[in-house]
Formats: sequence, C-alpha cells, structure tokens
Amino acid sequence: MDCTTALLPRLHANYLLCPSRHSSSLLSKTHFSSPLKLLLQTKQLSFASSQKITPVFCNATLSDARSETVELANIDWDNLGFAFLPTDYMYNMKCSQGEGFSNGELQRFGNIELSPSAGVLNYGQGLFEGLKAYRKEDGNILLFRPEENALRMRLGAERMCMPSPTVEQFVDAVKATVLANKRWIPPAGKGSLYIRPLLMGSGAVLGLAPAPEYTFLIYVSPVGNYFKEGVAPIHLIIEHDLHRATPGGTGGVKTIGNYAAVLKAQSAAKEQGYSDVLYLDCVHKKYLEEVSSCNIFVVKVVYV
Repeated sequence: MDCTTALLPRLHANYLLCPSRHSSSLLSKTHFSSPLKLLLQTKQLSFASSQKITPVFCNATLSDARSETVELANIDWDNLGFAFLPTDYMYNMKCSQGEGFSNGELQRFGNIELSPSAGVLNYGQGLFEGLKAYRKEDGNILLFRPEENALRMRLGAERMCMPSPTVEQFVDAVKATVLANKRWIPPAGKGSLYIRPLLMGSGAVLGLAPAPEYTFLIYVSPVGNYFKEGVAPIHLIIEHDLHRATPGGTGGVKTIGNYAAVLKAQSAAKEQGYSDVLYLDCVHKKYLEEVSSCNIFVVKVVYV
C-alpha cells in the first residue's frame, strides 16, 4: 500500500476511504443515490533501513468494498491553483459553553448566519485546521493522520477558552465531509482536496468573555500547489521588524488572529517578487522561526 508521506515512526495512521454497500450514520441526514461508509483495516508497512524502526500502520479497504466509478466535477484539473472553489457539502455541529459537541450533520454548502455580536467576529475567538485528501491511482482516497489535526485543535481550544470536538468526532466529521464531496477530489497526481475545519465562538457576546455558543464547521475545496512555483524552490525574504509570534502569545496554536498579522509583511514581500516571508524570533531577532504560511526545516549536511 502506498502511504504517501508516512516517513517517520512517530506518525499515526493514514486513512483510506472507499464506498461500500452499507450506510453510515454520519451521512444519514443527506440524500445520496448510493449510501456510503468509511472502511478501515490495518496494514503493516516495512522500511528499508539499517536501524530498527517501529512499524507505521496504514489503513486499507475491507474485503466487502465494491468498486465504484465516480463522475468528477467538470473543472480544469490540469490548472488547479490554491483558490477556493465551492463544493457540494459542508459539516456543521454546535454546542453551548460548558457542554460537549453532538448531533453534527452534513449540509449543502452555503453561507452561514452569524450574529454581528458573535465572539469570533468581535474578539477573534476561533481556530482552524488544514489537511488534505488525495485520490490514489486505484481510486481509493487517502487521508494523512487526521487525528493529529484533531489533537492540535483541542490544544488550541483550551488556550482560547472554547469547547472542542473529541478526536473521534473530528475524524469522523472529516471522513464524512470528504466522501460527501468525493467528486471534487482531483485525479491522482493532479492535486488534492483541501479540508478546512473551523471552530469558532458563534454565540453573541458584547463584553469581553467567551462566547455562549460554538460552531464546528468543515468545508472543502480542490486545490493544486500552494505556491505558484509548484515543487520548485520558493524565494523567501527575511523579516527583521515584524514578528510571527511572541512569548506568552498564541503563536503556539492555530488561532485565526495569528494569520491576519502577517498580511502586511507578506504583501510587501510579494510586491518585491518573493514567494513569502521568513520570520525571526522576536527576542534575539536572529533565530529562524517560521514562514507566514508554513514551517521551515533546516538540514545541515556535513561532507567528510
């Protein structure tokens, strides 16, 4: 089984999604001509290495799965950029402050209604995640460790004083949303289906306080490469005055306010022909921290 990015032993499972004859409770509130179910089966991978490595487990389809021809959306798959395209369904689940999430459902994609006094609009009480679904050559659909995104959202929710879906709720909602929008998943090698889970204070609040109600929402969009260079090297400019995160702040969680703060530096960089901005730490202003839209890793090569 091809597990696209399963390289390190610490990473958790990938998930393969496929159609089935059986229905799923997560999809029961929508109207599909053919009911769907998410199927999981563990399969062990081996690695060619001189070191002993703990096996990484990926999930494969069960034997009762049947092949199904999926009619893809009528778009130009060869020229996908990283821009929003409306799809068919989104996932929505709500809860009140101090309670747990329950009764989530798939809905037709569309605009949502928020009070002008919603906590997310007035005080930025919100988080988001980002992950992708890929279509394999054999037609199966692959997710990469969605439970890690769920755990990161739960960590961020604690920092932002919000309730959060359980890991199981998060992963089930992601899988249901992907399958409901499977015709928007690009053909193998043409891109991916970007998945955007949102957690926000949707209840009305006037004074500075946690919102009384919260919404967990997932929408998806087919995308190509984020940078126009594709898989080629990108050009970064080092920013010395503006900073991505500060000690004691919210840089360690994926809250929505972290991203608006980089737009000024990023816009200036792109006007000069750069792909993005590389930020330094705000204390010593000499240690590499991260890029506006991604992490950065430095590999030191020693020649003997």
